[in-house]
Amino acid sequence: MNHQTRRLRYFFSGQNFSDGVRVTVSILLPAVLLGQWGHFEAGLSIATGAVCVSVTDTPGPAAHRRNGMLAALVLVGLTALLTGAAALNVWTLALEIGALSFGLTMLLVWGARAGAVGTATLLSVVLLLAHPPALAAAPAHAGLLLLGGIWYAGLALVAYQVRPYRPAQQALGECIHALARFLDLKAKFYNPATALEEDYRQLVAQQVVVNEKQEAVRDLIFRTRQIVNETTSTGRRLVLTFVETVDLYERITVGYYDYSAVREAFGHTGVLEDVARLIRHVATELDHLGVAIQTNHAHPGTGPVLTAEWDRLQARISALDTDADSGANALVLKKILVNLRDIIQRVGNIRRYFDEALSAAAPAASRAADHTQFVARQEIELRALSQNFTMKSAVFRHAVRMTVACLVAYAVAETLWHGQHNYWILMTVTIMLKPGFSLTRQRNTERIIGTLAGGALGGLVLWAVPWPEARFAVLVVFMVVAYSFQRTVYLVTVVFLTAYLLIMFRFLGLSYLGVAQERITDTLMGCAIAFSAGYLLFPSWESEQLTDYMAAALRANLAYLRQLADRLAGRPLTPNDYRLLRKNVYVSGANLAAAFQRMLTEPKSKQHRPTETHEFVVLNHILSSNIAALTGTLREAAPAVPPFPPDSRRALTSAVAALSKSLARIAPATAAPVEELAAPEPNISVEAADDKLLLEQLTFLQKVSGDIGKVTEVLAG
Repeated sequence: MNHQTRRLRYFFSGQNFSDGVRVTVSILLPAVLLGQWGHFEAGLSIATGAVCVSVTDTPGPAAHRRNGMLAALVLVGLTALLTGAAALNVWTLALEIGALSFGLTMLLVWGARAGAVGTATLLSVVLLLAHPPALAAAPAHAGLLLLGGIWYAGLALVAYQVRPYRPAQQALGECIHALARFLDLKAKFYNPATALEEDYRQLVAQQVVVNEKQEAVRDLIFRTRQIVNETTSTGRRLVLTFVETVDLYERITVGYYDYSAVREAFGHTGVLEDVARLIRHVATELDHLGVAIQTNHAHPGTGPVLTAEWDRLQARISALDTDADSGANALVLKKILVNLRDIIQRVGNIRRYFDEALSAAAPAASRAADHTQFVARQEIELRALSQNFTMKSAVFRHAVRMTVACLVAYAVAETLWHGQHNYWILMTVTIMLKPGFSLTRQRNTERIIGTLAGGALGGLVLWAVPWPEARFAVLVVFMVVAYSFQRTVYLVTVVFLTAYLLIMFRFLGLSYLGVAQERITDTLMGCAIAFSAGYLLFPSWESEQLTDYMAAALRANLAYLRQLADRLAGRPLTPNDYRLLRKNVYVSGANLAAAFQRMLTEPKSKQHRPTETHEFVVLNHILSSNIAALTGTLREAAPAVPPFPPDSRRALTSAVAALSKSLARIAPATAAPVEELAAPEPNISVEAADDKLLLEQLTFLQKVSGDIGKVTEVLAG
């Protein structure tokens, strides 16, 4: 199976495609059936309710999805009644739009799903503006919207009941796919022709993707009682395979070396090409496994082939020992070999997902409680809303920004532009305006380009396909594509959404050119309002928040470094405590990298020392990778603990002090006194001759910590 075939299988077996098909069916079926029976407007109202509720149906545990859809149903019904009353007067309608845009945006204080409920409700209000119902007809219209929402929610929940493990399998497959890409990028570090700085940029960017996928799986598996209690073979295999995937990610991450030195020492031997080739083959095998898990079809695997290739690489590296020029440095290649062998073994462990007998023994009763430590809890507390009524709150500033932008869009639509679908201006604003300027700018660009391209695509279809049946088939395909990419590639969604809307309006007897012109004009107006609001009204720049992400990454690495000191002192952590520390390191590092990427999309005048910030991101990644590598070595050597003599202890103490000093520079308000490292247990030898390799590794940690200190000094200056 080649790369393109795998990508297609990932797409057609993924959650996004399933959701795209479900949204398409929930929209088309009521409209088409009721249209055939002469009640097209009622069918359109039902379809509108389905569209709005579908906005809240984001990936996650079934209970959370159900609660989100129920909340949307209640709010959509209530706001439909309210809009019917407010539509009697242009001023009361403006008042409603202002109040709802503020209140519904404030729901973001309770998390992304609550924010999606607010977006869905606001969308329903905007869509009602196309043909506001009379006061007497408002209850009937609200009922049709509720019927559409119930229709969509029923489809979604029935699909989950029929295949309860399917979302988890899809999420796990996507997670493994992202991890395979991460491993494939590691192969570039062994290619002397690539630029290391660009390699690190791509690797850190992919780290963000891996973290997002892992968080999605973690949230889905550990919050789903049927899975986390592991009452079935499938549930046990999902949990254990995910844990193995996270361990594999750690093993891939710890494979850090001085790549400049490695390239210089071995670039002429050709062995690095063999290393890179094996890494790519392992990544391909991992990608095959991701497809197999996502499609729920067993994959035979190529483990023996990978093992044979590893054996050939080992023989090749062993031959370098006799080379006078390379033999002295061949130790690093042997470390790479050991790491690759472990990665291959762990990929083989993931292949055991298809073993029905995997961990058939019943889990411990406390297992579910242990798993809940790994997911963040988002409680719905009213005090959180009141606490955010301050200009210091990013959500409050965004709500004010949204209110002003929506009122301006409504005023423009009512006074300056009297198009047949002028509500598109307001709808564009509600969709385009995001809490951060970087995302607002990106969405605006994609919306404009996508609308123009979609208009051309829709016109091409209408010109080239004169047959109504064929046009309808194209419309269905375009709908599925549009809704399948709405959470991943927004540009694709806009292109196909615009095209299918133009085809649909042609079915309704409207002029293609007129609709296209109005769509483009409304989009440009809405994007201009959203962009201006994001730039001028209490803008949220990533550079202002980067110090928080840096401080979080430093705190996580400090805790990670202290657990290493505890291990060397003879005080190992429990596996769960270690995994929690590791999770915090990965999450904080990914959040920092994501914030840095967003900052680069903002105006250059608003970027704060991008070169030094990138250096901090890379050094943070190198530090956590080396701490994980040394921790893994100690875990494998357990219960034996190496000597912890003064030289090693001094290097570790110096590293901790350097990180603590950096944290004090970045976040002085949260800085705490530096704690002394734990003294070695009585059974730990401190008099023995120092382990040279251990001292070298700890000295390197000291150096990286010192380099982080130098960068933070510049950033805080």
